[in-house]
Amino acid sequence: MNRTGFAAALLLGVASLSLSVAGCTSSDKQAAARSAGTALGIETASMDKTVKPGDDFYAYANGGWMKSAVIPDDRSNIGGFTIARDETERQLGELIQSIVAGSPAPDSDAGRIKSLYSAYLDTKTIEVAGLEPLKTDLARFAAISDVNSLSRVLGEQVRADVDPLNSTDFQTTNLFGLFVTQALYGSEVMPYLLQGGLGMPEREYYLSSDAKMADLRTKYRAYIAGVFERAGMSDAQARADRVMALEMKIAQAHASREQSEDFQNSATEWARDDFARKAPGIDWDAFMTGMNLPQQKRFSAYHAAAITRLSALVASEPLDAWKDWLALHQISTHADVLPATFDNWNFEFFGKALQGTKVQRTREKRALAAVNLHLGDALGKLYVEKYFPASEKAEIEGMVSEIKSAFARRIESLDWMADSTRKEAIEKVRTIEVGVGYPETWRNYAGYDPKPGSAYANVIAGEKLRTAQALAKIGKPMDRREWWMNAQLVNAVNLPVQNALNFPAAILQRPFFDPKADAAYNYGAIGAVIGHEISHSFDNNGAAFDATGKLRNWWTPKDLARFGQAGKALADQYDTYKPFPDLSINGKLTLGENIADVAGLAAALDAYHASLKGKQAPVIEGYTGDQRFFIAYAQSWATKMREEALRGRVATDGHAPGQYRALTVRNIDAWYRAFDVQPGEKLYLPPEKRVKVW
Repeated sequence: MNRTGFAAALLLGVASLSLSVAGCTSSDKQAAARSAGTALGIETASMDKTVKPGDDFYAYANGGWMKSAVIPDDRSNIGGFTIARDETERQLGELIQSIVAGSPAPDSDAGRIKSLYSAYLDTKTIEVAGLEPLKTDLARFAAISDVNSLSRVLGEQVRADVDPLNSTDFQTTNLFGLFVTQALYGSEVMPYLLQGGLGMPEREYYLSSDAKMADLRTKYRAYIAGVFERAGMSDAQARADRVMALEMKIAQAHASREQSEDFQNSATEWARDDFARKAPGIDWDAFMTGMNLPQQKRFSAYHAAAITRLSALVASEPLDAWKDWLALHQISTHADVLPATFDNWNFEFFGKALQGTKVQRTREKRALAAVNLHLGDALGKLYVEKYFPASEKAEIEGMVSEIKSAFARRIESLDWMADSTRKEAIEKVRTIEVGVGYPETWRNYAGYDPKPGSAYANVIAGEKLRTAQALAKIGKPMDRREWWMNAQLVNAVNLPVQNALNFPAAILQRPFFDPKADAAYNYGAIGAVIGHEISHSFDNNGAAFDATGKLRNWWTPKDLARFGQAGKALADQYDTYKPFPDLSINGKLTLGENIADVAGLAAALDAYHASLKGKQAPVIEGYTGDQRFFIAYAQSWATKMREEALRGRVATDGHAPGQYRALTVRNIDAWYRAFDVQPGEKLYLPPEKRVKVW
């Protein structure tokens, strides 16, 4: 997300259940962890057994699936996550249809869902309204006459980045992003000011010399001109040139993604008076008033250098360029609730050109996405009541307890770690807050009043409500059990400043979890996800935070150097993977995720072995327990992506594509034994080259 990279990076989570780690081996939850299922779990039809596991384990586990899987025309990729999301969409669609068919009170959550969903589907009213719903916003922009009024409007446009993980939309109307969470060095919640302002996903789309990126810039300029033409604005090409020139300068002002994810060198706090002195250009009094934070005394200036450079642009760039930029992004980011000429044109660039997607998702599916974004907890509560039984919640909680214990045991056994560092690490594992399925407290939507026939106004009101809810947390102690994901989201997350995790209900289904499957499958699939999120607390970023969520160095210099060496070795390993002849995986950019994969998979395997209680794992349909564990892991990362989307992922995303994450197994000794992988096979690493981080 161009707004920061920071929000996505800090959301590596949140929680609702406190578990103990050290020495717990017989709790009821751990008993629940041992799946009662006996089914094979893994999909043998998805495999290609003609491939040797040691030559290409991803193809061995997923080769059959890769040959038969077809990316739907309305998607840029397909894989385990999209399969689970499709099933969740089907379930949510049924829930919403039952709501729409009823007569809920307008001021109830069900009534809000019905009004928001129905208004989004009412394309006839949207067409008749044209740009009339934007009239007030466009008039605000047109009335800008000086830096003071521009600064106030830029502040008014700020939206708190409260749900970055519930949305894939990276378009923004904000020159600055706003993220609200615990101070990196304190215990109170404070506002973080972040870089923003780009229409394309990241600065590299503007600055890279790669021919494909240059082609996207040409197409983006044409997109901008097309928006102005469709809006009936004069001199569309000249306006597009002004906006493109401005966004190029904004991109040059941005920190890189790698810099953005470097918490320790970005954790800068500014007093209110520092802004005028350190970042002249904007009228900060007008900006803060517009942002509804006129009295706020302290901020985290997370992208401090970028804030300084962006502020200078406010004063140096022509007002007409800023007014055009504001108009463009107000239209572009809300194209889905504007007439089809804008909606379709938006898809031509952001769907087809950027992602390679062939057709727009159905209006019904996009209406569902709008409900998920603006009324996520209201819909999530209904979802878990119908589709997430208590027995499955208990089983996952048991697995979490087992894997936390396994991670703690791994720390205890490290021969290179000093006792002082080990004590801090154990305390951090012990106190991780883990939320499974859904939050203890659901978000309150009182005051949000979506109306039939008012799609644009409903979306704007939803954005403002979420921002107001975020601002209301400022100055209060951090709620470590706060959730940052909808229960119906297929994902999982770690939030270092809360030392907490979320595992939403929607990811607790196949291909990640199956209560009918043998434990080997579940530990290899969802267990590895659980281990991954726990391990994020100890990746190259998470390890900088202590058990309370404060940014504090709790390492001895020797231990930190040893940890850094392991990270470098893993980054070097991933640098060798090349999805295209001209493009390699960026081992440094993806390091945090790769550390979490390695450590999480190892902890999940230990927990699986512990769950057997000394008994021999059953052989099911010819596959040993460890074989099923590793195949389940690789199959959970089955991925097929369009070239455009894959290139974008490699260039800008902190996650390596799934086919490379499946190769984490190369660093696990037990994988070699399970599949008799020998020297000379393509994936073989000698023991001293296998990276062991934790």
